[in-house]
Amino acid sequence: MQEEKLFIRLADQKDAELIAEMSRQTFYDTFASVNTKENMDKFLREQFTKEKLMAEAGAPGNFFLLAYLNQEPQGYLHLKKSVNPEELQNLAAIEIGRIYAVQKAIGRGVGSSLMQAAIDFAQRKNEEVIWLGVWEHNQKAIKFYLKWGFEKFGEHLFMLGDDPQTDWLMKKNLR
Repeated sequence: MQEEKLFIRLADQKDAELIAEMSRQTFYDTFASVNTKENMDKFLREQFTKEKLMAEAGAPGNFFLLAYLNQEPQGYLHLKKSVNPEELQNLAAIEIGRIYAVQKAIGRGVGSSLMQAAIDFAQRKNEEVIWLGVWEHNQKAIKFYLKWGFEKFGEHLFMLGDDPQTDWLMKKNLR
């Protein structure tokens, strides 16, 4: 049996289409079964378009890490410099906008490797905090973030189509 080789690299503009396609597919795979088709379709059509996602790949303050297993893309992580939530005030902070593995890679260490790479990246950038938003009903993800030392510090509204959902804001102190 061949040993699986996982590596992570910083993406660039040439990866925009791959990132957009993986973003849409992993989001759909993760949330379609627990949301209505109408809300999923509206979100993908209006807020999560391939064009918008491709534009993120080259935008200032956006960083994407791609995970490969045996030279095949298996997941990605989106880090972004954004306006801090009120609770974080003026701390040097970076947001994990998205972290996903493709279905066949779940449970194979992709998420953990991406999270470690994100923390390492944030520390190299001298960030004090790394934070994210996660749907309050996504218990699998919340458990993963808690295992990595994240803690809930607030909530915000996330519109999925016409469905207002509550995201927990979670942070990990890096210093």
